[in-house]
Amino acid sequence: MSRQFSFLRPDRTFITVDLPGRNFYNKKKVKKQLIFLSLLLYLPLFGFSSVLKITVNAPIHPVTSEYIRKTIDRAEKENIELIIMTLNTPGGLDTSMREIIEKILSSKTPIAAYVSPSGSRSASAGFFICIACDIFAMAPGTNTGAAHPVGVSVTGQQMDETMSEKVTNDAASYIKSIAEKRGRNIRLAEDAVRKSLSYTEKEALEGNLIDAVVGSEQDLLSFLEGKTIHRFNGDEYTFVLKDKTLIDVEMTARQKFLLTISNPNLAYILLMLGLLGLYFEFSNPGAILPGVLGGISLLLAIFSFQILPINYVGLILILLSIGLFILEIKIQSYGILSAGGVVAMVIGSIMLIDSPIPELRPSLKFIIPVALGLCAIFFFLVTLAIRAHSRKVSTGQQGLIGEIGIAKTSLSPEGKVFVHGEIWNAESVDKIRKGDKVEIIEVFNNLRIKVRKA
Repeated sequence: MSRQFSFLRPDRTFITVDLPGRNFYNKKKVKKQLIFLSLLLYLPLFGFSSVLKITVNAPIHPVTSEYIRKTIDRAEKENIELIIMTLNTPGGLDTSMREIIEKILSSKTPIAAYVSPSGSRSASAGFFICIACDIFAMAPGTNTGAAHPVGVSVTGQQMDETMSEKVTNDAASYIKSIAEKRGRNIRLAEDAVRKSLSYTEKEALEGNLIDAVVGSEQDLLSFLEGKTIHRFNGDEYTFVLKDKTLIDVEMTARQKFLLTISNPNLAYILLMLGLLGLYFEFSNPGAILPGVLGGISLLLAIFSFQILPINYVGLILILLSIGLFILEIKIQSYGILSAGGVVAMVIGSIMLIDSPIPELRPSLKFIIPVALGLCAIFFFLVTLAIRAHSRKVSTGQQGLIGEIGIAKTSLSPEGKVFVHGEIWNAESVDKIRKGDKVEIIEVFNNLRIKVRKA
């Protein structure tokens, strides 16, 4: 009698083996099966490893940086033969780019950058990353380059000429050193930085900037089979990729969530919802739900702003607009403060995320309708608050003033009146007969009222 057991190998595939049951006792057979099982489980550690594929279809920022770096760590632990990094990116943040390149250059596992599918690009920071990889390949109909550095200050202004020249020289030196070590065309790499040149796959191949033009990952594996390369540290490495399994490494659920909220349009909505929720909670203490949702939205927006290039002057203008809406409740400005709030909200929203990369800033077609819609909501809430403040008091002692009642007795000057379903002791400034209508003009603390003839 035997039992079947399933095991997960390091390459994420399952194997099923038969082991003897309790009533079967054969030491030699059990020993052989355990050795065979161990070999099946640890084949990847003895050179029978797979090829990992990661797909980056987003700007380069902390989330994509974490995704790439953790995949490289996994490949080193599992003795993976090769990592294929499929890229389609407009570029991104310099700090994240340098983190990725540092990890690539020190990786024990060879890494092949592959610009794919057709119609894709690997520009700016993506170009630097591709140049740093052991293998640089492109699919037909793709382009790469346009790596001139562009930066903005916290006030949204472009860098001055001197600072721009310093940053450009630094980036050019960086790309030249990497290209030289990788044996790529230094002049073309430098021109992509200094002159913002972009190259098609044919131009890049003819200029010795890339290693191959291939139509798919399988074609890339075929191209690399038996090929010997020089690693960044000078070592030689020969690819043995025949019959290797290509495994897609997806982002974790956490990374997918962070990538989603790093979308500039969504980050802007989260900020607006957060401010609206907190405003509603502060205007109506005790509502709880708007405050909770607003706080969560605001925290998620703050996280997104750590990824996106935020212009803090724009953020201050948005906060100023909220303050102006609140002041409109306290000060009768005849709409001037509200108008100022609308202008500050729209201008601040336009300035909020200032990036030279379109994918890292929200669209104006999206910002303006959202900003105006939010202003309309704030204006509506402010109008309700003003009406509530100007409305006559309807409860308590002050709520009785102006009410009309009936004299139950003659008042000359004291007597009793019936008002609000109650009989009150009253004194009158006029001579009032029983049955006359009276108007309350004052309420005393001793539960007496002063009235006059209505």
